[in-house]
Amino acid sequence: MLRLLARPYWALSRWTLSTEPAPARPTVLLGVPHTSNWDFVLMLAIAWRLGIPFRWLGKESLFRGWRGRIMRGLGGIAVDRADPSRVVEEVVARIRHGEDFGLVVTPEGTRGSGSYWKSGFYRIAQDAGLPVTLGYVDRTTMTAGLGPTIELTGDVRTDMDLIRAFYADKSGLRPERRTEPRLREEDTAPPA
Repeated sequence: MLRLLARPYWALSRWTLSTEPAPARPTVLLGVPHTSNWDFVLMLAIAWRLGIPFRWLGKESLFRGWRGRIMRGLGGIAVDRADPSRVVEEVVARIRHGEDFGLVVTPEGTRGSGSYWKSGFYRIAQDAGLPVTLGYVDRTTMTAGLGPTIELTGDVRTDMDLIRAFYADKSGLRPERRTEPRLREEDTAPPA
């Protein structure tokens, strides 16, 4: 149903879907840059249009009251920001117990600029043995889609160099809110 709804969305949108094919197996799909709520809407529309079965992570407050049922129905998994490490364990456990889904993650963690990305996407991909697909929104070209799917090596700095290179020319709807692709773990990792 959502795939059918995504078709007219892309036909009528001022955005162009410019994408590599959907990955053949579940993946952690990065939604970057995440500088406005519309960036996330575009990532959902990409996944729906390409028929990617997915779940997504969102702050717990989105799941309160009447919105909770809608958010869960759209594939949302609530994140308790007071204990975000628990989410990594829960998502990995679901995958290991046979749930088959991709996971859309906005590693910037917020729509405001910061110093680092959240590393949960990296830990989930590593622990669950999933590749990472580089989804993007680019306001400068009015395109959105999927870039390459990569296998993480475990060398955080090398993996993030590859990710940084892909996103270097991508700009979200509110470029001033961009957080450069950098994980805190890069600063503590020994040099390669």
